Amino acid sequence: MIELRNVTKSYGDFRVLDGCSATVECGSVVVVCGPSGSGKSTLIRCVNGLEAVDSGDIVVDGVSVTAHGTDLSALRARIGMVFQSFELFPHRTALDNVNLGQIKVLKRDRRSATERSMQLLERVGLANQAKKFPAALSGGQQQRIAIARALAMDPVAMLFDEPTSALDPEMISEVLDVMVALAEDGMTMIVVTHEMAFARKVADRVLFIDHGRVVEDRDTQSFFNEPHSERAKEFLSKILQHDFAKA
Repeated sequence: MIELRNVTKSYGDFRVLDGCSATVECGSVVVVCGPSGSGKSTLIRCVNGLEAVDSGDIVVDGVSVTAHGTDLSALRARIGMVFQSFELFPHRTALDNVNLGQIKVLKRDRRSATERSMQLLERVGLANQAKKFPAALSGGQQQRIAIARALAMDPVAMLFDEPTSALDPEMISEVLDVMVALAEDGMTMIVVTHEMAFARKVADRVLFIDHGRVVEDRDTQSFFNEPHSERAKEFLSKILQHDFAKA
């Protein structure tokens, strides 16, 4: 479904991704974790061409993201992306935010788009907020609208870039619950997150990245129970201690 082949990316003299390779099977959930500044967000943004790679290749559902002539707009329409800062249009209602891509990109008529949007708003528990503008919604509600908007494009995969990092603690669970339901429905997902409880519950595999390199790519149980690298052991120790302190 998604394959990264020796992907390298630099900003000036700083190499943010250094020969990253990984495979995400159809219907699987892969969590990408690692310390801040390790290249996680850059990696996920390269998957749908929001960041251009310097070398290597990324293939999504048989289409090379990096190949000359690839229609990136069409490709992005097939890969849902949820950002940490929601990225909703503030002057449009929740319903209009979910409708927009369907009408402009998929060329659905407004009635069909609205019907689909209301189904998705119901799915994320916000059908009763359809007429509200983003400013009238909580952060958790805005992020769930953003997820509904991505799903409205009927994506083959979903990318999540730290979707709960901008939320107050009490709002995190309402977003994670939606993501868990997506995973249970078989959605292919790559999730950049520090929410290790979510990773343990949902992920099939964990990619641990440090200094732009994939240090570990392992099944979830093995990663948490027996991390191979000292860096991953140190990271997990700090993260899990923090989670325990919050509890």
